[in-house]
Amino acid sequence: MSVMPRWPDWPITLKVPLVVMLLMLAIGVAISNTVLSRLTQTQERHLQTLSRAYLDGLSASLLPQILHEDVWEVFDTVQRAHASFAGLHPLNTVVLNAVNRVIAASNPHDFPTGQQISPQTLNGLVDDGTVLLDEARRTARMLNVVTTQGQPVGSIYAELDISALLVERREVLWELILTNGAVLVLLMAAGYWAVRRMVEPVRVLGAYLERGTDRGMEIIPDWQLRSATKEFSRLFKRYNAMARAANERLELTERLAEEERLASLGRLASGMAHEINNPLGGLFNALDALKRYGHRDEVRHASIRLLERGLAGIRDAVRATLMTYRKPGEKRVLQFQDLEDLRHLIQPALRQRGLALDWHNDAEGVCALSAALVRDAALNLLLNACAASPEGSTVSFGAQRIGGSLEINVCDKGTGLPQIYRHLLQNDGPVSELPKAGGLGLWMVRRLLDELRGRAEVDATSDGTVIRLIFPLPVEDARHVA
Repeated sequence: MSVMPRWPDWPITLKVPLVVMLLMLAIGVAISNTVLSRLTQTQERHLQTLSRAYLDGLSASLLPQILHEDVWEVFDTVQRAHASFAGLHPLNTVVLNAVNRVIAASNPHDFPTGQQISPQTLNGLVDDGTVLLDEARRTARMLNVVTTQGQPVGSIYAELDISALLVERREVLWELILTNGAVLVLLMAAGYWAVRRMVEPVRVLGAYLERGTDRGMEIIPDWQLRSATKEFSRLFKRYNAMARAANERLELTERLAEEERLASLGRLASGMAHEINNPLGGLFNALDALKRYGHRDEVRHASIRLLERGLAGIRDAVRATLMTYRKPGEKRVLQFQDLEDLRHLIQPALRQRGLALDWHNDAEGVCALSAALVRDAALNLLLNACAASPEGSTVSFGAQRIGGSLEINVCDKGTGLPQIYRHLLQNDGPVSELPKAGGLGLWMVRRLLDELRGRAEVDATSDGTVIRLIFPLPVEDARHVA
């Protein structure tokens, strides 16, 4: 069974004409009531005037006959009066003496001569010209007292037929009802057409909004712009401007997403090259040592261990890159020797710029941190420190456990770290796009810090920069240290 929709759910093309129709109906009812009231008052006023003239004329004509109670003369006069005032539609005219006995009547059968008239017949009648209407019986009653020298000698009672007046009222009422009904129907139809025409542009705009998808918004064609009114034409133009802007933003977003994807691939390739190229320097250094001093057992063993650890570092970098595509194996925890290997890995960079190395590694034992990630972060900072320091200066490295954290300090003698890189490392503000000429090593350090839940502190001056990496140790390792 269908349920009639609620009023708020009705379309505006129906609600507005209905509201107008109800208002017009209320106005029509008020006007019809006023018209009928005025008609009734006019009818009663005319009836009272005519009936007064009728009774006054009879009173003047019948005064002598009433005094002598001349039945035939009274009857004859009453009959002539009925003929003369036929337009008044008199039904009964009764002439009474001073004690309300019938002298003569136009209808002797209903009012016999000499009979006392019943009090109910005269109930409510007074000699002041008032006409009492009885719409149920379709009659009007009135009474006129006949006097001579200030003394009442009789009275005249009359009943009039008011059917014609009631018929006139009913005809006027039906004319008002039909006229108002026709006007209401015409107004409702005109209102429906007008409102539908006015809201048609809104429907068109809503249809275009609904057709908007993730692929873009549809533009309203020019022919619909020309057919719209001035106000809606301006609204359509604003919609088209918004739709074009939204489509441009969507196209720009897709292009930026594609560029970001390509940039991510580029950063991945550059990161892989960077992470593999760093240990390669140490590996070539170990190979050079083997070529020169391979006959010495201590050099041979140290170089082989360095080669093993360098190759393991390359393997860990590759595994970290492929972790999105397959589940990585068990991570190797950081040991004292992992940081010591960094002394050998940065030797080529130190020799190239003639730098000295101030080394302090107090992180003894085992730290429950990823060896590959911590080494990569420290190695990136050391290589950046070598690149930033002037020739002949000193690069410092320090590592120690403090409380529940591992702290690594790298210091250079450069001219200071640019603000954009400080924000990047400390993660304390928005970072715009990094310069294309550099910054990849620090970007990798930021990624490694995020993965290890660590943080960086930077103290940069014109005499050099100190970068401190702080890696929180797992709870079990921190308790063991404590």
